[in-house]
Amino acid sequence: MKVMNIIHDSVVDGEGLRTVIFFAGCPHFCKGCHNPRSWNINNGTEMSVEEVVEEVASNPLTDVTLSGGEPFFQVEEVCKVAKRLKELGKNIWIYTGFTFEQLLASRDPYIHELLGYCDVLVDGPFILAERDLTLPFRGSRNQRIIDLTKKGREEKKVVNHEYRH
Repeated sequence: MKVMNIIHDSVVDGEGLRTVIFFAGCPHFCKGCHNPRSWNINNGTEMSVEEVVEEVASNPLTDVTLSGGEPFFQVEEVCKVAKRLKELGKNIWIYTGFTFEQLLASRDPYIHELLGYCDVLVDGPFILAERDLTLPFRGSRNQRIIDLTKKGREEKKVVNHEYRH
């Protein structure tokens, strides 16, 4: 799979201390994107599932955020990474330019499997006109933080403007 970067000890890409995997490739091309270089999958470095998991596991104190680019652009391989990380007990956040509804409507089984490994989904494209730097863990007001845990699904927990876990 193609990876732009893996950053340890982030506090802005989800709750708590996190290791963030930035995947290459994105079909959204959001105006004002903070990482337009990630749009082109060829800008990434080829890494195996094992290499990504080993790098993340080298920092046992952090949970994980899957970001991009667009993690669902390489969904089969990202799904394998998420499965392994979940087996290590990691809390997983995933950022996507797709909406939750678009992902749920997909017939791709890897999309549904990947969502099953994730605890929190931050969905929706970055919209420059809705940019808001005061929002925790997202860049524009249209983006939602969705609790994908069993409890979150039961409570239909979607948080738009104020995030308190």
